Amino acid sequence: MTGLGYTLPAVLAVIAVCAWELACLRTGLFRKPAYWISMAIVVGFQIPVDGWLTKLSAPIVLYAPEHTSGLRFPWDIPVEDFLFGFALVTAVLLLWERRTAKEEA
Repeated sequence: MTGLGYTLPAVLAVIAVCAWELACLRTGLFRKPAYWISMAIVVGFQIPVDGWLTKLSAPIVLYAPEHTSGLRFPWDIPVEDFLFGFALVTAVLLLWERRTAKEEA
């Protein structure tokens, strides 16, 4: 089954983190400009680093083609890396927001 080994968990991670925020935590993180600026900074650093690690001409990190969607952009970066990155950074920021709200209460 193509894409199930890496793509499916990446998509599920994004769905889970978004559902956690929208249904449970409700921190309002997605409405904050600082969140989107933070995500732009993360992607700004992720592209050159991940691009260097996954470039097809001399990869340092190899992905089994049968476990990814095969979509790579830009510079040969598997799109799944961006999904996992979004889920990870967002989950950490949600925990930060939750803790901050508890401390202020």
